[in-house]
Amino acid sequence: MSHKFIELHLGSHVIVHGFDAQNKEITESVEAKEFTKKLVALSRIKSVSENFILTDYTYGRLIYWEYKGDYNTIKKLLTT
Repeated sequence: MSHKFIELHLGSHVIVHGFDAQNKEITESVEAKEFTKKLVALSRIKSVSENFILTDYTYGRLIYWEYKGDYNTIKKLLTT
């Protein structure tokens, strides 16, 4: 079984650790000084918007990543 990856330039992000008793997200914001190249497994990408890529993370957490580039470029990379 081979894993397929995409190279992205990712920056600041918000980690969703879960939900509190009132069903409000428990989040942690991480501010990055610059964007960093990362290889992300395609299977971890949940959605893409014009501002963020949502990926899953360990222990059931989610991460909203800022990305460098434009939506159409990312869309093309994901659909080819």
